[in-house]
Amino acid sequence: MTVTTNPNPEAIRPELAEPGDTAQLVARTFGRHGNSSLRVGVATVWLSLIVLLPLAAIAWQAAGGGWRAFTEAVTSRAALASFEVTLSISAGVTVLNLLFGLLIAWVLVRDDFPGKRLVDAIIDLPFALPTIVASLVMLALYGKNSPVGLHLQHTPWGVAVALAFVTLPFVVRAVQPVLMEIDRETEEAAASLGASGPKVFTSVVLPSLLPALLSGAGLAFSRAIGEFGSVVLIGGAVPGKTEVSSQWIRTLIENDDRTGAAAISIVLLLISFVVLFTLRLVGARAARHEEGSA
Repeated sequence: MTVTTNPNPEAIRPELAEPGDTAQLVARTFGRHGNSSLRVGVATVWLSLIVLLPLAAIAWQAAGGGWRAFTEAVTSRAALASFEVTLSISAGVTVLNLLFGLLIAWVLVRDDFPGKRLVDAIIDLPFALPTIVASLVMLALYGKNSPVGLHLQHTPWGVAVALAFVTLPFVVRAVQPVLMEIDRETEEAAASLGASGPKVFTSVVLPSLLPALLSGAGLAFSRAIGEFGSVVLIGGAVPGKTEVSSQWIRTLIENDDRTGAAAISIVLLLISFVVLFTLRLVGARAARHEEGSA
């Protein structure tokens, strides 16, 4: 009896294949013969339903009262005060998280210590913890009966601590994988040529990390200006002091001013988009410059 073998190992009959082989077959078939236009179409439809359609609804509602109503809503004294509080605290928290997020990412990648995996897992807790729970924790820790002697309730510092808590993971997780891929031999070569530790960091490491740092900063800032749950208890929504724009939006909705609330939301969205887009452009330019000089 003659036994014939399939000369093409990739030509696996689906009915005879093992589960792993079937998965590989599907992946190869889809990747090789899949319709690119179909994939793009499905992705576009899903993006439209989840992101673009809600944004269009907000824009439509904000324009419902006309341009005059829109400008009055976003230039009122309360709205401008909430913008000032939101943007100033968010910018400060973003800079703070850039420094400490980079430090934490560096420690997790370059240093070995007991409990390293536990610390690495803790970084993601703000993603999983409900933001209102974070505000409750901040209130218990920094409220009137603070066990550590810090009374930050109804102060801008309390809002800043809450925002720092929920936005720190964005910087750490953006920098960490890039730091893991940096070639250590380049750093060692620079050090062998007499460069000091700070010089090696600023000349070799930092340029490679800059795009990731900017991306993490943009995400952290965008999250901060739209945050509500983590600041609702510790901040107290004191007008002109701790009332962020998201809390002012809630006040407008409670007063049945949905058009004004949508107008404030549009301003926050535009600020977030401009910041993210600008930082991505700067990061992409820095990455191209780094590749060109490599």
